[in-house]
Amino acid sequence: MLRVPAPDAAAFTVDNLGNLYMLTSKGLLKKYNNRGDSLNVFNDVRRYGSVYAMDVTNPMKVLLYYRDFSTVVMLDRFLNRINIVDLRKAGIFQAKAVALSYDNNLWVFDEQSAKLKKIGDDSKLLSETVDLRQVLNAIPSPDKIIDRDGFVYLYDKDKGLYIFDYYGALKNELAITGLTGLQVINKTVLGRKDNKFVKYTLGTFDMQEVELPEMIKHAEDIRIMQLGIYVRNSGGIALFKYR
Repeated sequence: MLRVPAPDAAAFTVDNLGNLYMLTSKGLLKKYNNRGDSLNVFNDVRRYGSVYAMDVTNPMKVLLYYRDFSTVVMLDRFLNRINIVDLRKAGIFQAKAVALSYDNNLWVFDEQSAKLKKIGDDSKLLSETVDLRQVLNAIPSPDKIIDRDGFVYLYDKDKGLYIFDYYGALKNELAITGLTGLQVINKTVLGRKDNKFVKYTLGTFDMQEVELPEMIKHAEDIRIMQLGIYVRNSGGIALFKYR
């Protein structure tokens, strides 16, 4: 079983290959392979303040999002900086969620204009949805954006899951709230709610809830991936199988 000592971890995430990325309280980004071996370190994390979110959907293009400066720093697989995207150049000054798109651009939810926008790696606006205040009763403030299986998922844990196609059309709204560690794998929504593991298959009424084992219940943070549930606690980061 994978286990990485992490006494100074402030946050972590995992890519689809099982590589683990850990932000330390001292401002380092450390990368480990799926066996827990240390690979690379990025030591210029705090140039733009605190990292608000990370996206490692593509291990070849790691995103660090600095919300206070509306800036995205892109790193290669060796954690070398390859690009900086200033969202302010695209007129975006207020955004909580940023994600890598299927074509290696950026999805950003602009909270001021209530639009989901695609931004190029040159900071230019490529496309955007209509003002969602025109089509929704309650405007989301998404904590997370996921590009998966031909759709873009916006998740607001208080309002639910909003699903768009790549052309910006709203396809569905789901009242799935209160989840942490949300992930979408093979058109299945996975997450943690209180002390339960939640699994919902899109397009069905099949919502499953399973009591979490003790070692996961009290975790400080989790990441749900295809390989299993990665858990961070005072003893470090470990992988537990959920199948």
